Amino acid sequence: MLPPKLNSGDKIGIAAFAKKISFAEIQNSISVFKSWGLEVVVGQTIGADWHQFGGNDEMRKDDIQSMIDDPEIKAIISARGGYGSVRIIDDIDFSVFKKNPKWIIGFSDVTTFHSHIHSNFGIPTIHATMPVFFPNNSIESINSIKSILMDDVMEYNEATTYTYFCKNGEATAEIVGGNLSILYSNCGSNSSINTDGKILFLEDLCEYHYATDRMLQNLKRNKFFENLAGVIIGSFSDMKDSSVPFGKTVEEMVFDYVKHLDIPIFTGFSAGHIPNNKALILGEKVNMIVNNNVVNLTLKKD
Repeated sequence: MLPPKLNSGDKIGIAAFAKKISFAEIQNSISVFKSWGLEVVVGQTIGADWHQFGGNDEMRKDDIQSMIDDPEIKAIISARGGYGSVRIIDDIDFSVFKKNPKWIIGFSDVTTFHSHIHSNFGIPTIHATMPVFFPNNSIESINSIKSILMDDVMEYNEATTYTYFCKNGEATAEIVGGNLSILYSNCGSNSSINTDGKILFLEDLCEYHYATDRMLQNLKRNKFFENLAGVIIGSFSDMKDSSVPFGKTVEEMVFDYVKHLDIPIFTGFSAGHIPNNKALILGEKVNMIVNNNVVNLTLKKD
């Protein structure tokens, strides 16, 4: 069920899944996509304004639905994150999508779409940067989307400075996960993911340490950590401590929940709310090897 790769002349849609965004803010990404030979379809939600959202719930749902159902649009990227995907996910009709999968791209709030699609349809998606961030993203970050979309390639070899929070090992499994806050909020719904036999990827932004631990406790109580094949700890950016310190860094507290497992663990992978936000295929098998604080991550080709 891997969505087909894109070729020159194919169409990619840009829609506001959540927070509002202006047309000017996506101009850089339009230029990039056109340089790849893609035709860009700009959704009606771009420039729409309903409180903090890119149009009201019905408009955002309809915009995404039309792109899902349009056979000429081969990929859909969320213009930005923020908050709002959960307000529309249950109203999206995925019947056409199941028969003719296409790439859904984004991160942060878009984790709701990733998780919902994986849990209900088993179709891979792409965790990657979004148009609002393109002007500040690294070239590697942006080109990593192209590598997956148009070349069917995902291959990384990355070292880390978090040397105390890695475990050597090897796994071949699907990557699942994304934004910790969104995964936490989806628990108990039909958008919650099953992590059994999977590589769990986590990232987040601007959360307090104690709140992060509360979310991790909830994932633990929901058995997220019991049967993992591997763990990738991404960027936890601009995290905050209380006036009375929690006592651990976020990376340390995440590692403590999984360090007892006999699986590869890599901390500090370049994905999340950072300029060098490398694209990851979620829901498709990859090979993960961690050796001496270096991770090799490649898409498994049968």
